[in-house]
Amino acid sequence: MSDRPASAARLLADVCLVAGDRVLLLRFAQGASVPDSEPGWYLPVGELAAYEPPDQAAVRILFGQTGVESSGPFLSHVESLKGRGGEWRLTFHYVVQVVSEPPLTPGPGVNEARWFDLTRLPPRGDVSSRGWALTTIKEILQRAAG
Repeated sequence: MSDRPASAARLLADVCLVAGDRVLLLRFAQGASVPDSEPGWYLPVGELAAYEPPDQAAVRILFGQTGVESSGPFLSHVESLKGRGGEWRLTFHYVVQVVSEPPLTPGPGVNEARWFDLTRLPPRGDVSSRGWALTTIKEILQRAAG
């Protein structure tokens, strides 16, 4: 978590890792540094370091949380919203598409990494931030389709 005051902006990046018709979601340990520190499923997500380019942050976050290396995440869209603490959040949503599920090495703070069929995602109540990852996945897939 950041030491910034609640009124400061938080710059975040998440990565929708898609292998065929499956997407990767993570569960983090209690106290892990994630946007809302809530239980539930997340996309790989984290804060940008000071002056870090968002695409480099996406590569770092994906590797650090899953062990998956990617040289070229694709920026799907950027979302601006008010966080639970009242702070302004600017989130860079990336997608990485691979042919098959790569081996995973969950990083520190990751309790579980699981592939979900895109037609059988977890219920909204099992996803952090009121199902935010589900909305993000849907938006990314709609933009990719066209």
